[in-house]
Amino acid sequence: MTALEAAARLGPYFTWEPYDGAPGWRPLRELRDGEVIAERVEIGRRTLAAMSGGGVDERVVASIVFLGLASRLLSPPLAAAAVGNALPVPDADRLWWRPVDSGPMPIACRDLTAVACADQPAADIAGTLTRTVTQGLVEPILGAFRRRFVLSPQVLWGNVASALGGAAGMIAGSVPGRAARAAAVVDAALAVAPLSGTATLVHPDPGKNRWFLVRNNCCLYYRIPGGGTCGDCVLTPQHIREQQWRAQLERVLRSPGDYGGDD
Repeated sequence: MTALEAAARLGPYFTWEPYDGAPGWRPLRELRDGEVIAERVEIGRRTLAAMSGGGVDERVVASIVFLGLASRLLSPPLAAAAVGNALPVPDADRLWWRPVDSGPMPIACRDLTAVACADQPAADIAGTLTRTVTQGLVEPILGAFRRRFVLSPQVLWGNVASALGGAAGMIAGSVPGRAARAAAVVDAALAVAPLSGTATLVHPDPGKNRWFLVRNNCCLYYRIPGGGTCGDCVLTPQHIREQQWRAQLERVLRSPGDYGGDD
């Protein structure tokens, strides 16, 4: 099983499927085009407006759409490194996407190389992830969203940090024995540009391998009618945040084999 196949076992957000040339796949580079991402944001706006029953600001939707896209680009490589012991080296010319109205955007790849990382320090893995994925894949798309929707770079880079923190949390829930490895890579990525200062990874219970991200900014989701704030948001009161952490840690206690092995 390849590292990406191991990552895909965690769910659709961690899946880059093999590119088969079927109709409907579009080059990933298209997502750097302002008109293409505007189409995606308009679909998201209509969906969120129907769910919330009210008007939704386009810039808010753009931030949320970008967050979802960043998650789809960062989660599979992070999981491949943490669970499959190899970090895929992405190439925008070997990646494709397929439009969907909701849910995780399908991503396909072909002929990617990978760097074995089982014995590498987390900081080295984070450096490669930052250079090849965060800067190589995500940053050009971030720039397109920033230009088209006049979004704050702090918000957008915070979304990237949130995507990494969310992926680490999902890895912890699915493959407990790899939780510390994923968290160490994310923590190291948050310590260097372009993510330095965007968020902090917190380890509230030293007895459990579960970390939680705390952003220094907000994705703007609270501006959607009935949206509220996310668990990692800077606007979430600390006592509410700690209640959420305790609830998640309690679920860890109740599940069998908590954080004991590699599977």
